[in-house]
Amino acid sequence: MSAPTASASASAAYAADLPVLAEVVRSGFVEGHHRGSLVILAADGSVDFALGAPDRPVFPRSSNKPMQATAVLRTGLELEGAYLALAAASHSAETFHLDAVRKILASADLDESALQTPPSLSLDEEEAEAWIRAGGERERILMDCSGKHAAMLAACVRNGWDTASYLAEDHPVQVEARAALEELSGESVAAVGVDGCGAPLMAISLIGLARAFRAHVLADPGTPQRRVADAMRAHPEYVAGTRRIDTWLMRAVPGAMAKMGAESVQAVALPDGRALAFKIDDGAKRALGPVLAAALRRMGVTAQDDTLARVAASPLLGGGLPVGEVRAAF
Repeated sequence: MSAPTASASASAAYAADLPVLAEVVRSGFVEGHHRGSLVILAADGSVDFALGAPDRPVFPRSSNKPMQATAVLRTGLELEGAYLALAAASHSAETFHLDAVRKILASADLDESALQTPPSLSLDEEEAEAWIRAGGERERILMDCSGKHAAMLAACVRNGWDTASYLAEDHPVQVEARAALEELSGESVAAVGVDGCGAPLMAISLIGLARAFRAHVLADPGTPQRRVADAMRAHPEYVAGTRRIDTWLMRAVPGAMAKMGAESVQAVALPDGRALAFKIDDGAKRALGPVLAAALRRMGVTAQDDTLARVAASPLLGGGLPVGEVRAAF
């Protein structure tokens, strides 16, 4: 057996120095842990609370989408309301999502064949199962990022840019996306990768991510970033879906702007300028809700009905019945 490489050892050491954000409890026994980093910003933008290493770069994944939506507006594309919310979405491929994606494409005389998202099924298990029962297969438009891609393509047509290469890092629409991210986060991009949808993915710190969200909700009305924030908050079902945490949260907490990202990333900004961002290091989706609810409670956030309890719920099953939970550890 070969010895661990230096990079592997460094990665293991990095993970080990992160605090436990959530613990896995089965039948009263703690059987596992999820480590990560988290930051909460005060209303004035200063760091109010931090765990782990929120100053280290991460890939925010789809939590970068509000900044990408801001970028397409800055190119001159006119999107409003639900269509603009969809440009910042990780949607569930519900019928209303798909109809809106097609309308964005049609506004630029394009159709689904222009999308370069990978063929996928819905993120929502119920939607995916219903699609398969109806004889459906994986399609590009079903991919949760198809709204973002449709908006990028429409921006290309609006500006006379090539649509075939819209995912290239040096394409004008991606250059604008990087500029928007760097401006709103107050940081230089630390690394560039390829996201699950094929688009360029830019790394910033969790502090930068929280600042970028804060910049959206505090921007002057009518500016591109404020238009994105207002669209997301007015049409939360287009940002995620009927059975998704971001939708529940934006419906229940007045003025909140929320967006999750793959690998268990989450960012939220409140209308008074407070904001949070975190990442579960191992990417476990099951830890996202408990950590999010605990962070919001730490900020003194209350929600309509039982939304925070709904967000926090992450039960473990034994024999088909609840026997434990994933719970926040801070």
